[in-house]
Amino acid sequence: MARPHILHLHSSFSLGGKEWRAVRLMNAFGDAARHTIVSGVPGALDAQDAIAKGIAYEIAQDPPPLTGRPSVARYEAIARFMARFDLVLTYNWGAIDGVMAKRCFPKGLPPLVHHEDGFNADEAGGLKLERNLYRRIALPAAHALAVPSEALEQIALKTWKQPRARVHRIVNGIATGLYAKRPDAKAIPGFVRKDKEVVIGALAGLRAVKDLPALVRACGGLSGPFRLVIVGEGPERAVIQQAAAAMGIADRLVMPGFLPEPHRYVGLFDILALSSRSEQFPVSVVEGMAAGLPIASPPVGDVARMVAPENAPFIARYAGEVGLRDAIQPLLLDAELRASVGAANRDKAVRDYDEAAMIAQYRALYSEALGRSGAFI
Repeated sequence: MARPHILHLHSSFSLGGKEWRAVRLMNAFGDAARHTIVSGVPGALDAQDAIAKGIAYEIAQDPPPLTGRPSVARYEAIARFMARFDLVLTYNWGAIDGVMAKRCFPKGLPPLVHHEDGFNADEAGGLKLERNLYRRIALPAAHALAVPSEALEQIALKTWKQPRARVHRIVNGIATGLYAKRPDAKAIPGFVRKDKEVVIGALAGLRAVKDLPALVRACGGLSGPFRLVIVGEGPERAVIQQAAAAMGIADRLVMPGFLPEPHRYVGLFDILALSSRSEQFPVSVVEGMAAGLPIASPPVGDVARMVAPENAPFIARYAGEVGLRDAIQPLLLDAELRASVGAANRDKAVRDYDEAAMIAQYRALYSEALGRSGAFI
């Protein structure tokens, strides 16, 4: 049986949650499939650095644009491009025109699975009516719609009016066993733990929707010694640094940039904090749980349902830096509390969020789309 050629249409291929998962699945599928990747943002391709050696993939050269004004000619060009593949995987709003292209020109096109993982800052406060209508029109062309969270599942069913049979909720999973190992004390450049200092960590792209200045302001209002470590890269770096200077905590902020292999350093934190305006099922929360950390977060996406019951008091009742500060403060002052909540989170992550289940579910979904009775990978 010939191995399938899979086309990945990404809104962007900079390493974030959806890109991490797509690459993890590519690596897990090994040499049983080959891949072509398109990024809707030209040049945003750094996630390819996480693709394992030996995986057969290429970055498409001169693909048709995935974004722009609605155009029959552009949809037709995208459809012609997709026709050469066995399976098309589209990711988020920035690649929805791939789905619309199949809706307009279905003849001879391969099966398509669309993935929705969340929303950018422009929809963090509420979904846009025109985008909801566009999705309703386009999505019937997809074989399936994959989402990671209960919140997105309900949006797909109620707002986008997708039939239950077409919507697949598959939670993000990680290799939880790696996080049980002792972290590498030298894994974060420029960071050295100090006595009596509680380390608050965040893993996030430095983008507006992550609202990391709010985390900085929340930490600036804490009572007690702490260090804030924000691992990630992006356009908001200077804004975050300015917020730290304004709060008088610039000397307590460490920003090492993007670091691979989070299992090597997440265990160096004492608390994992999230400040996003919009999330669904954030991988960083699963990573913090697997490392045995308590989670402090606003009430976004599925986070309150993701964490162990013992962690519930530290999911803020409302968004913003004041709510986040109040969620972090008791954890900052009580090491035994951090340890007990972290242990409960670790148990839940191992039980519910190991990557083996995620990989098996995606393998089955893609095999079904290809019409193969057994798993193609």
